[in-house]
Amino acid sequence: MKGTKTHFTEKSVVDHLRKAREKGRNAISEFHAIEVPGHISAGADTARDTAISTFMIQMIAATLTFPEDKTIILLSVYMVGIFFWKVTRSAHLGRSRLDRIDTLVQEEKHEIETNREEEREELTEMYRAKGFTEPLLTKIIDVLMADDNKLLAVMLEEELGVHTNAYVHPLKQAFGAAIGVIITAISIPIGLVISKEYGLFITTFIITGVASFLMAKIEKIPALENTIKGLSLTFLTTLATYFFTRFLIHEIL
Repeated sequence: MKGTKTHFTEKSVVDHLRKAREKGRNAISEFHAIEVPGHISAGADTARDTAISTFMIQMIAATLTFPEDKTIILLSVYMVGIFFWKVTRSAHLGRSRLDRIDTLVQEEKHEIETNREEEREELTEMYRAKGFTEPLLTKIIDVLMADDNKLLAVMLEEELGVHTNAYVHPLKQAFGAAIGVIITAISIPIGLVISKEYGLFITTFIITGVASFLMAKIEKIPALENTIKGLSLTFLTTLATYFFTRFLIHEIL
């Protein structure tokens, strides 16, 4: 489909909208992946990572026949370190994400103020793609163009794919991460009291399963499938760690 030329590039409106949506995805993503914002997702992700890494450290220590008292000290020090790392990292990512979104908001606000005709063309193209036709299409565009705040919100969501109300304050995100570490830190001793030999193993897989389920619900993907994948990856990771440790012991020690 050949669309109208815009002030952005020599490409059509359709091409511009495609690039704008990609720009929006870049604004809400990190280098590794698109990160789901929110304190609940931060808590679930942190609890899962902390449980898995703690279990692997304990497994390595046991394989190397560390004394129990030194293993407890090792895990305690690691738990404090991972607490501060996860909390500060979550706050930093949340702040960086909001800064990128704020930049998009200012850019889009500037476009609305200085290039209203082009913005109208883009808006018309978007709603025509949704199936709206004349005369209703023109009425909808007129209503949206009459309110700059509403127009800004629509362009951010429809053109860039950015929903600003879905992002929480960085401190709230950091609080969620802190709760995730604390839940794991409390669960591990309880698991060890229940079963000294298998308590940490059971606790890790319970936390991983619950966290994977919550993340699936937040991301609106199949919960059961995501939970099974999370548990499977955890099992494979810990198994690989165990056998690699045994291999090093056999070859080096």
